[in-house]
Amino acid sequence: MPRFTIARTRFELAADGVERIARDLLPDPVRVHYVVVAGRRFPPKQLIAAATGLDRADFTTHQARRILTRLGFSAARWSTESPDPNGTPTAGPHGGRQAAALAPHAGEWVALSGPTDVLVAADTPQRVLAWLARHDRRATYGMFRVPLSPNEAGGAGPL
Repeated sequence: MPRFTIARTRFELAADGVERIARDLLPDPVRVHYVVVAGRRFPPKQLIAAATGLDRADFTTHQARRILTRLGFSAARWSTESPDPNGTPTAGPHGGRQAAALAPHAGEWVALSGPTDVLVAADTPQRVLAWLARHDRRATYGMFRVPLSPNEAGGAGPL
C-alpha cells in the first residue's frame, strides 16, 4: 500500500479505500481542480481530508492532487470547453455536451447551475437539497432525475 506524508504525518492510502470513501460523499463544489472518482468530480482536498481525517488547511490542493494521481485517479482543471477535443458539434442539446455531462449520473437526482454544469448528484432529491442548502448554492438550471434509458426518458413502457 502506498505511503504518503501529509502535514508531517504518514498515511497509507490505496485507490480502493479512496473509492469506498467517495461512494458515501457528495462532492463539494469544484472551484478549479478536481479528481474523478467513480465517474464523479471531487475537489482533491475533500477526498484527502475524508481519507485521512486531516483538516483541509493542513495541506494544499496540489499535494492532494499529486497523491490522488499517484493512486491512479484522473485529475484536471475545471473548464467550460466542449468535451470533444476536435470541437466537432454532435447531436443533442448543447452539441451533445449536456448528454455527456449527465451520462455518469443516470438514475440519480442532479442539480444544474447551467445546461452542462452538474452541481451535485445523489440518489435522493432530499440529499441534493441538503447539499445545496449546506453549500448555499442554487440549482438555477433545474433539478431532476436523470433517466436510466432512452425508453424511460420518452415514457415508453417495458417491451
